Amino acid sequence: MTSYDAANTLKNFKPQHDFFIGIDSDGCAFDTMGIKQRECFTPWMIAYFDLQPVAEVARKCKEFADLFSKTRGANRHKTIKRILRELLPNHPAVKHLGFKVPTFGHYCAWVDDENSLLSNEGLKAAVSKANGEAKAELEHVLEWSIKVNEVIGQIVRNIPPFPYVRESLEKMQSKADAIVVSATPCEALEREWAEHDIAKYVEAIAGQEMGTKKEHLAMTTGSYKENHVLMMGDAPGDLAAARANKALFYPINPGKEEASWQRFHDQGLDMFLAGKYAGEYETKLIAEFDACLPENPPWQ
Repeated sequence: MTSYDAANTLKNFKPQHDFFIGIDSDGCAFDTMGIKQRECFTPWMIAYFDLQPVAEVARKCKEFADLFSKTRGANRHKTIKRILRELLPNHPAVKHLGFKVPTFGHYCAWVDDENSLLSNEGLKAAVSKANGEAKAELEHVLEWSIKVNEVIGQIVRNIPPFPYVRESLEKMQSKADAIVVSATPCEALEREWAEHDIAKYVEAIAGQEMGTKKEHLAMTTGSYKENHVLMMGDAPGDLAAARANKALFYPINPGKEEASWQRFHDQGLDMFLAGKYAGEYETKLIAEFDACLPENPPWQ
């Protein structure tokens, strides 16, 4: 699958089974979150957003925002805004140094605009409409985002899916329709799922160019019965996308991914297919998940 046209790939999605499972990719199916953040996003964030004087603090803020807090897995642009406007300016070390964090006002305004498509395509569209300082700033951020994608393609390779992912996909294949629901660019998703020969287990691979996770689910799950749709993810955004579409949620707990997948394979999938997932069972799992990710950083 190479087309990123959401109208063709998702709106025309045809159910083949009574049950549907959406699966996030980074940090959920693959252990790629850490290496992408530490080796790809963070160094170039420091370079492009002029954070060299507070590089170590910027690293801590990026890891907290993207790996160890309730904004884990959020869109890259929303996370950058959180770092520039909230985490870095309020960090004690930044205050002590008297460092003025660059505001990138035009970029942050674009991130805040509910009509913005927060992807490279969306940035290109914004650049085409902008002038002067705003245009230059948006072009600069677009260059950063493209650079990150290039570096991910160079560095993030040969990382297998978590144990029990393949086994779970095989087990659900004849019982439920499955698609990848992700905020990662489509090119990276298709490469990673094909590289490990698991793309054959899903009906579609939906990335950031095809809309948000909430939109992916909305376009594909409308014809399923109540409690017949399940979203699997490792971040609060995955839970929010599920709830927005009245779907159930199965958490892959950060730091306990293998155990989470084994539980799904051995127990969770069967509970879902048997109509016993909603209620007490799901509530317990979500409480465990919520406890894994704090809202406020340890330095506050």
